[in-house]
Amino acid sequence: MKVTMIKNIFTTLLIGAVVASCSLFEPPITSSDRATVFGSEKGIEAYSYSLYSIIPSLEDVFYLESSHVDYCAANSYWDFYVNGTYNPEQKTSWSWSDLRKVNYFLDALQSEDCTVAEDIKEHYLALGYWFRAWFYYDKLTTYGAVPWFEHLVSSTDNDTLYKDRDSRDVIVSNMIRDLDYSYEHLKTESSIGNSLVSKYAALLLKARICLYEASWKKYHNLPVEIYTAEDLYKLAAESADLIMKSGKFSLNTSTFHNGQNDVGAYRAVFHSDSIIEDEVILGLCTDPDYGVYCAATRYFNSNYGNGDCATRAFVHTYLNLDGTPFTSKANYSTTLFKDEFNGRDQRMIQTFKFPEYKSFGASHADLVPDILHQNAVTGYQIIKFSLDNVKMNSQSTSTNSLPLMRYAEVLLIYAEAKAELGTLTNSDWKQTIGALRARAGITGGIDSKPTTIDKYLQETFYPTITNPVILEIRRERAIELFFEGFRIDDLKRWAEGHLWEDLQWTGIHIPALDVPVDIRGKDRDELYFSEKPAAMIPAAYKDIYVQIFPEDSKEQGLRAVPNPAGGYDLEWKLAVPRIWHDDDRQYLDPIPPQIIREYAARGYSLSQNPGW
Repeated sequence: MKVTMIKNIFTTLLIGAVVASCSLFEPPITSSDRATVFGSEKGIEAYSYSLYSIIPSLEDVFYLESSHVDYCAANSYWDFYVNGTYNPEQKTSWSWSDLRKVNYFLDALQSEDCTVAEDIKEHYLALGYWFRAWFYYDKLTTYGAVPWFEHLVSSTDNDTLYKDRDSRDVIVSNMIRDLDYSYEHLKTESSIGNSLVSKYAALLLKARICLYEASWKKYHNLPVEIYTAEDLYKLAAESADLIMKSGKFSLNTSTFHNGQNDVGAYRAVFHSDSIIEDEVILGLCTDPDYGVYCAATRYFNSNYGNGDCATRAFVHTYLNLDGTPFTSKANYSTTLFKDEFNGRDQRMIQTFKFPEYKSFGASHADLVPDILHQNAVTGYQIIKFSLDNVKMNSQSTSTNSLPLMRYAEVLLIYAEAKAELGTLTNSDWKQTIGALRARAGITGGIDSKPTTIDKYLQETFYPTITNPVILEIRRERAIELFFEGFRIDDLKRWAEGHLWEDLQWTGIHIPALDVPVDIRGKDRDELYFSEKPAAMIPAAYKDIYVQIFPEDSKEQGLRAVPNPAGGYDLEWKLAVPRIWHDDDRQYLDPIPPQIIREYAARGYSLSQNPGW
């Protein structure tokens, strides 16, 4: 049974109070009911399906990155990153109900009510430990140090309920312990659509956590309590290596034609109705028979979404097919949209609406990057997750399944960890970064590590990084994992949060204002950019008019920034500027002040994050 379907079918067992609870300590189901559930493998299995609600669903997976990253522009932005609008009192999320669900499951498995065979018990303990690690990883990336709760907590045990935060190292150590058990005892190696947590999902989650915390220790200069950054990089590399050597996974190389466009091997991973199990380690499956669909096409191609689209600064990081930087070309800054995709990393045309793009049922207007309706405010409209069918633009009925964890991430983790350790070999490079680039059609630089710095990449994104290998791995990670929910955490762990404020939301280059522009090179007037009001636009161009605001305008919208080499670069600006505070407080969310006050009212203390 597919997980997405499981998550949408309420179990008939008597666990409603457990599933719905928002409290860390609400009374569990009665012991007699618990014995009924945990006295058989079928009962335990049925309960275990409720744990899958902890991970993102098809309905919200692409929100993991929406409007919170440097390399995408959007119509709106979370107040957390906007000047003068965010107050810690707005933070109310401090939910532990998912942990209660998991710990109830784990405690019940280790109680006298659980009478199944030991190997069955170990398997489900391993599953519960995986979900606990997933829960705590989310807490770690959000708040940093938090209290660790090993078991259910009694409502009368105030010393435990109101304990202060454990250290980051304690949290990470416990997650590693849990995931080591998961890897050793999970029986699941594969499932339909790889929609069930497997031992390889345990290895990948451990690798992800260790890489995150190793980077945090290194780039935020954290003191050593249990682990050094080197310790954690080694654990990340070792876990990734185990997956690579298992032979269970590989990069997808299959392509297909969807009746409109050739779907390349990269996009196929996000476009296929069925999960591509060779590459996907944990998948989120659609199931039309049960009314389980994906809303991605609607999100990225209609007013339903937030207008999320890439910035030109990021698009410039896609390499030429010969492996050279696009920005090494003399005229790169004035290259028009119709020419930008020529001879480039094939992931570009598999990620963004390109000049030759087609969509079933489309009018001419549907084929043009939707700058006109602010669904692609920079012109680099995302199609990576979308079906090429305009009827899906207004419906949440896309049938494509989506990966949550995939093999490409394994290769990226291994490469980064080894590079940070200084032990990445040419063979390692070829097996990881080289393999990813080869799938994207790149022919140069795939067999050996780079030896020279790409000045554009360094100066635009990572001016403090002088190691060309690490720079290129960061390029690859951003491109390969684009909009899959990793960029926020990557910027946090690398201490590059300033990019939220510093990176301009640039768009496509246009040759002039007040003239019709043939965006796609199809000999048609497609957009008309002007600072003049709509009433002054020639009648022939009113339907394709895009308003440009003066640079000093307070209005939210597009600006036309003169390019020194000629023409204009579009730039999207919000009404209220983005800001990254000098004290770096935004690396961590504030602990909700009402929670701190609740602790204090009971005679306990809960520390606040720096700057809040």
